[in-house]
Parts: sequence; C-alpha cells; structure tokens
Amino acid sequence: MEAILVKVFATALALSQVTTRPDTIKTSFDPVQDRAEVVRLLSDGCSHMRKAFDVEQIDLDGLIETAMTDTRGGVEEIKAFRGLKFEDLFLAYRQFCKREKIDREVVDIGQVIEFYNVAVAGLPDHTKLKSLTMPGLTNVYDVKGAPYAELYEPNHRRLWVRLADVPEHVQQAFVAAEDKRFFKHKGIDERSVIRAFIGNVADPNSRQGGSTITQQVAKNLLVGNEVSYERKIREMIIAARIESALTKREILELYLNAIFLGRSSWGLELAARGYFGKPAKDLTLTEGAFLAGLAKGPSYYNPDRQRQRAQERLAYVLGRMQEDGVISEAQLKDAMAAKLNIATLSRQRRDNGYHIVDQLGREAKQVAGMERLTDKSYIVRSTIHPQIQQATERALQDGLARYEQSAGRTMFRGAEANLSEAIKKLQAAGADRAKPPWRQALIEFRPPLYDVHWTPAVVVEKVNMKGGFDSIRVGLRDGRVLPLSTYSGNARRLLSVNDVIFVNVTEGRVRETRNGQVIDGGTRVEMRIRPTVQGAAVVLENRTGRLLAMAGGFSYPLSQLNRVTQSRRQPGSSFKPVVYLTALSAGTQPNTTVDDGPITLPPIGATRNAIYATDYKDWWSPKNYDGGYGGSMTLRRALENSKNLATAHLLEGAIAGSPAESLDKICAVAKEGQLYPVCERYYPFILGAQPVRPVDMAVFYASIANEGLRPTPHIIESIEREGQAVYRAQPKLTPLAGVDRPAAFQLRSILQGVLARGTARSMAHLSNFVAGKTGTSDDENDAWFVGFSNDVTIAVWVGYDNKRGKRTLGGGQTGGKVAVPIFEPIMQAVWQHHAPKVALRGPSPEASKNLVAMQIDFYSGERPGSYGYYDERYYNGERIYMGERTASRSTGGTGGFTEYFRIDSSGRMTESPRMISRGGYSVSGSEPWNNSPFGDPFRFFRGDRPSNPYFVTPNEDPRLRGMPPSNVPNWGGPRGTPGPMQSSPDYGRIQQHRVY
Repeated sequence: MEAILVKVFATALALSQVTTRPDTIKTSFDPVQDRAEVVRLLSDGCSHMRKAFDVEQIDLDGLIETAMTDTRGGVEEIKAFRGLKFEDLFLAYRQFCKREKIDREVVDIGQVIEFYNVAVAGLPDHTKLKSLTMPGLTNVYDVKGAPYAELYEPNHRRLWVRLADVPEHVQQAFVAAEDKRFFKHKGIDERSVIRAFIGNVADPNSRQGGSTITQQVAKNLLVGNEVSYERKIREMIIAARIESALTKREILELYLNAIFLGRSSWGLELAARGYFGKPAKDLTLTEGAFLAGLAKGPSYYNPDRQRQRAQERLAYVLGRMQEDGVISEAQLKDAMAAKLNIATLSRQRRDNGYHIVDQLGREAKQVAGMERLTDKSYIVRSTIHPQIQQATERALQDGLARYEQSAGRTMFRGAEANLSEAIKKLQAAGADRAKPPWRQALIEFRPPLYDVHWTPAVVVEKVNMKGGFDSIRVGLRDGRVLPLSTYSGNARRLLSVNDVIFVNVTEGRVRETRNGQVIDGGTRVEMRIRPTVQGAAVVLENRTGRLLAMAGGFSYPLSQLNRVTQSRRQPGSSFKPVVYLTALSAGTQPNTTVDDGPITLPPIGATRNAIYATDYKDWWSPKNYDGGYGGSMTLRRALENSKNLATAHLLEGAIAGSPAESLDKICAVAKEGQLYPVCERYYPFILGAQPVRPVDMAVFYASIANEGLRPTPHIIESIEREGQAVYRAQPKLTPLAGVDRPAAFQLRSILQGVLARGTARSMAHLSNFVAGKTGTSDDENDAWFVGFSNDVTIAVWVGYDNKRGKRTLGGGQTGGKVAVPIFEPIMQAVWQHHAPKVALRGPSPEASKNLVAMQIDFYSGERPGSYGYYDERYYNGERIYMGERTASRSTGGTGGFTEYFRIDSSGRMTESPRMISRGGYSVSGSEPWNNSPFGDPFRFFRGDRPSNPYFVTPNEDPRLRGMPPSNVPNWGGPRGTPGPMQSSPDYGRIQQHRVY
C-alpha cells in the first residue's frame, strides 16, 4: 500500500470520529483486533458526509468521480497529494462510501491503524485553553514617559482584547471570511473539508482550505503549524475536544487574539492600532472587514505592497457578510464607498539599550516575583534615559576601539556584510534613478551589529595602485563618495567592492568657490573595526538609585552577557576608597602621614610561635604599581596617587590595633555597602583582589557622594496592567553602618584630588565637578574608573573576557589611560541632557557639625603659620634638633591647601599623630621576635628603607647618624637591631613637631 494512501485514510479515520462520535474519540486501536471497527468508522464517516451534502442537494458522488477521473494532470503540483494514485483512492471511496465490492484491496487497515496511533500519541491538553492567557506585548517607557521598547515572545506580539470589547460587526466579519458555519459545527466543518479536497484535486491552482476557526485555534495554540498529515489529524481531534470544553464565544475570543494579521501584529487589538491607530472597540464596519480579510494571508494581501489585492479582499468579505444576512445591501454600499485611512507603517527599530532592557526582566523577577514580563501585557515605567543610554554605548564602543588602535591590537576580520545581491535586485526592479543602487541598498541595510553607533559605508571603488597600495573609496548614506583615509593593513586584501564597513566621518570645512562649486575641504573617513576587548559602563543617579544607562558590552548581538550585572572582575585600586573610608571613620585625618615603604605581613591568624614555622610564600609583601617607594606621605597623597604600600600600612594602627582586626573592619564596610555578600579575608583584598560587579561599585561610590547613604539601584519604577499597579519601586537611602558623614565627605574631597593631581589627572579640568578613582588589577587584566558628580555616579570597566588572564590589556594600560577616556563623554552627556554642570557641593549641615576647613601644607600635611614654622626633632623624648623657620612648600609662600578635619562635639580638633608604621606584624603591643636571638625577621625581607629627604639637614645631631628615617618606630640601637618594646609612645622613636 502506498504511504500517501495510508496517511489519507488515517486522516479520514480521525475525520470520521470527530464527525460521528466527537465525545468518544479513540486515540489508539489494535492493528489486528480493531480492523473491523476501523472499517465501520470509515464507512460511518463517509455516510455522514453524504448526508451532509444531501441537505444541500449536491451530487457528492458526481463531484468526487469527476474530480478523480479528470484531474487535468496537475495534482502532482500539490505537495500533500504527491505520489497519490487517484485510481486507488477512487476504488477505496467506492469500497467504504458506496459499499461496493472491488476487484482488489487497496487499503491495508493495519498500516492505517499503526500510522494513526503514532500520529495521535501524546496529544496536548485542550482543557488548558479554558484559562489560557497568551504571552503579550509589554511596553517599556523611559524616564521621561516616552515609549522606549517593546517586550514580547517570538510570534506573540499582541495586546489581549476581550470579546465583549469587539464590535459585533467586526466579529461577524471574521466569521464570514473564515468560517461561515462557525456557530453550527462542532469543531470540524465536513462540508468545507470535502469542498476544499475536491476543489484542490480538480484545480491545483485554487489552493482552497477547509479549516474552521476552532481548528485554527488548535493549530495556533496547541499543535503547531507543521504542514503534515500528522498535524492535521491531531488538529481535528483537538478541535473537537475544544468544542466540548469551551463555548463558541470563548473560542472566538481566543481566535481573535491569536491570529496573525501582518505588521508584526498578533491579535485583533494590536492590528487595529497598527493599521488604523485605534483600539479594536472603535473599528468601523469597513475597517473590521479589512482586517478580517487579512487573516487568509497577511503577506499576500499586504496593503503596503498589494493595495489592489487588499481592496479586492475587502470587497469579498463585505459580500460574504451581505450573503450571510449580517449586513444589508445599503450597508454594503456604504462600507465599499468608505475610505480606508490606513496608517503609515512607522514602527522604528531601536538601536540601543538592549542590555539594560534585558535587565528589566531579571529585576522584575527579583523584586516583583514575575517569571517573565511577557506572560501578559504590562506597562513598565523605567529609569532609562535614552540620550544618556545612547551616549554611554557610543562612549564605550569608541573607547574600546580607541584602546585597541593605540595598543596596536586592531585586527580586521572581514566586512560587516556585502550588498552585491541587494544591489542586483534593486537594479532588476528598476531602482530609483535619483539614488544609485548602492546607496538605496545601504539605506535599507541593517548591520548585524545593529546597536553599534558607528557610520556604515559601502565600498564603491577599489583600485590597485602600483607598489601594492590599494585606493579605496566608500559611499555614505547621504550619497557622498569619499576616500577611505585609514584602515587596517589586512583590510586592503580582504575588502571587496560592495562590502559594508563601519567608519568614522570627521567633517571638514565646506567652502564655496567663485564659480559656485561646493568643495568638501578635507572630510576624513577612518575605518572602524570591531574590537575583541570588552567593557561595561553604568550610570546611576546618586540620591534615587535610578539606573539611567547601562552598556553591558561592546554590542548586544555579539554577546548578551551583561557585564554590569552578570560579571565580576577584580577592581584593583578602585576598591581602595573602601579602605580609606574605614580609616577616616576610625578617626584618621586626611593629613595623617603614612609610610609608603616596604611591608611584609605574615598570614592572618598566625601566632607568635607559628611565625617562624610559616612558609615565607604565605607572607604578604605588596608592591607599588611602579615598583618604587614614596617614603612618608599624607593619607590624601597616598590615595590620590594610588600607593599600594601606603594602603597596606593603614592596617597597622590606622583602623584597628592589628592588621587582622583592621581587615575585618574593612570587610564589614564592604559588606555593608553590598559590594560583596561574603568577604574573602586575606590581605590582597584591600588592594582590590576580590572580584566585584560594576553596578555594585557604582552604588558604593554613590554612597560616598551621598555622605554614607547607600541608594537602592533599580531600573523599574512601576509595573502596571490594565490601569492597576502590579509593582511600584520604593527606593530608599540606607546609612552605612560604621561610616559617618564627616568621613565620607573627607573621602570625597580626597577623590577630587585623584582628578586634580593623581592617577586621573587627565581629567584635572573636571576636578571641581567630579571625584573618582582609577583601578588596575594585577598584570593589567582589568582597568577601571568610577567617578561621581553631585547627581550621578558612573562606573567604567575594560578588559578581556578570557579566564585567568590569558590575555591582558598590556603594560601601562591602566584605568587612567583606558577607562577614564570613556568616562568623560558619558559625564558630558549627563550634564547636557540630565543635570547641570555645577561644582561638587560642600559638606552637608550634618557633616559640617564635625568638620572644620583649615589651611595646610599639601606635601607635609602640616599647618603653615603666617611666618613659617620650625622643624623640631626629638629622640626618646629629648629635643635634639630645631631647624630654621621654613615657609610652606605647597604654594611657595605662607598660604596652603584647604583640608577638612574632623572635630569633636566641643569643636576641638585633636591633632592626628603621624602614622608611624613598623612595616611588620604586631600582636597587641608586643612583637614575637623580642626575645629571639635572631632579631627582627622582617629585616631580611625589607632591606634598607629609603630615608625621607625632607628630614635630612646639614647639622643633624650625631645621634641620628646611621638611624632609619623618622617614620620607623621602636629602633633603640644600631640599624637592624630592635630595641626593647616600651609602653611609652615616645620611646625609641624619632618624632617631628612643628612650632608656629
């Protein structure tokens, strides 16, 4: 038996059951025992068909015999009938329907049963349609209340409309166009099925269909639209079951919301808005009939390309409605005469914000418990600022490409696309002569990296010059053809005519000559090449926590990973403000002197007796980025210049009594600021060794801008459905425990100095308006800059996605060099589009109560007198030297640098003592090596420490000769020999005092 005949009769078996016994449809038969039952079902089904046509007084036998004996030789054109022998089919019809005896058996019932059983196995549950809510279209609005994005599942861009809100004449139009007997049949219209079958056999060009509205619901929502006999069998059975579970009105409502009507519109409501700019409830008779006509083939009857077809289809639907008696002759004439005001197709493609819109769904799940924002149709009001979002993406893309170009890492791997085929089609179709085909193709072209904010251009000319040099000219969308000024060397070999590339156009001066000729004076077109380096940038509003912009990578089509929220990288020195904030909160002043010299610390938790047993590899000896030492310097200068050694020395007394206790306090501040859920308790932590998310860094720096008040970051302001609020954000500012406002303001002032004089001094011109900190992790794996103004905080990260630093940014590629240039244009966009450019505010009233501004010498941190100051030195409490009166070095005169100092409740400031670090491990005021015959174990690791040249004088007391610099404590004998530990802070210690 032919396979196609098996499929036809398995389909007939399903049709027989749904038409004769829809309530007891069997989905499994025994190939041997149930043969007689299947034969009976086929015969009953055929008899039912004959009776249905007898009602209409149609000679069914004559129609079938004519169709099968005179097929015009075109049946093979119909895919579903290919391979079918119609003489066999006609014999089977005579056997089962006319109950005649035939010469040979053409139907193997066993094979029919086996195919049927497989086809209907695992039918979907039709009862779920009773309470089905299909995915919908969620509209996202930006911070200004304008439409920004649409969220929907593939093939589900819809807005649900209740049948009660659909005018009666619109409902009737769809029934007339798609299923005349919808309110009479039970899921399958046998008359339509037979008519379609006979019509397709008799005339293959007719392409008639016999599906009911119920069948279309089953196909669209449950069984899929695969073109096969198996799907048709499942569809008929499910349609019959749907009719038993749902009312006709429920089925019609599902249909009107599931049908595709073109213009990326699924469902009547969105189609009404897309074609006529109005909701479905306001559709006229003509408009409703027009949309009903599109159901048969939205592309074939597309009014944007086939207006005449669409008009003819409209006339057909209105005629069917008049034939069915649902409209009068007069209504038909009026509807035909009515003008269709079809809206211009104006749906614009978004070219930015894909990473941040993705984040909306993750945030909705986290804060509102919503699995997907597309499960229903919602209104989401977001914090996205479109101008800042676009500027952020552009700055990141430009910065990444600029880095690779300056580092010599640019590599051209091929064009974005080639327009040769598109140009040929335009030429064949008779393209607009006013526009060259290449220009028209370029205008219509959408780059694969649709969110890259560079200018696309097409190669229109490539000339091989002598010496191997190629001259390349490119065309722009505005019609200009210009030479390509710069491009990667291998691009000469890889580029071809009609290739699309990205370029940067620098406009030259346009001038007009005496004869009226316009000359383009030096417009430069430079090639832009996709970088392999990645980056991230985020813009956060300080007081509200609103995330105004977010770029999670170079391009969303290249990588959907959002590196702002889904990636953790080592922050390097951009973490140091956490350490300094902890120190300032503990009472350290910005002018406290800290030693930027060698330091070695044993493992955390090491006891006195375990010190010597510990492997030296476990001891920590950090280094500065440049490998050198800075000697004694103020806390401010240490952070401004990002000194690792000075930062490590803060563990010894600036925060707590021991390094381990200091580390615990730093960890507490980091966790309170929600930089980490868990702190990795080891010394490199203080230099940014523990990876962190860029968004969390932005929030922490915003907390500094807010004087210790942490904002709640969010993108969603509210979620609404049908006018009712589903979720509404309630952001708040949370004080950081262990951090007070005076300390936060002091840190903010120091971070301004990072721009004015420190590692971000390339932005010194913005130091009155911005504060921030650079960061570079080991081996230049990561480059950071996080900075803030009064209104926003911006975090920028640059690095490669590889694991374990297989590819680094390269020597000298620091945060100040790589990340800072990305930060500035984003900040400029904020000032242009969101908040004015104003100087950073002074301390708040709350902070001012415990702060006083004073003039100091910037380098030494001392307060200059009106006549200078004396330099005094003491040894074991005895004054041994008084130098000459000296003027302040910071200004060359008696003026100074304004610093903010903490004062107590009575308004008095306690002078912060100089931070005199031992450079070694201390345990509760005593050293484990005091009784050791080997002396200080750290001297072997430290070596000779550089003297501070500021204290070298020609008439130094003999007792100072051969002694270490004044910032090394507890030396009581010759160099390298530790003296006894004393409780007196002055014992064995060289001190320096200023006398004004």
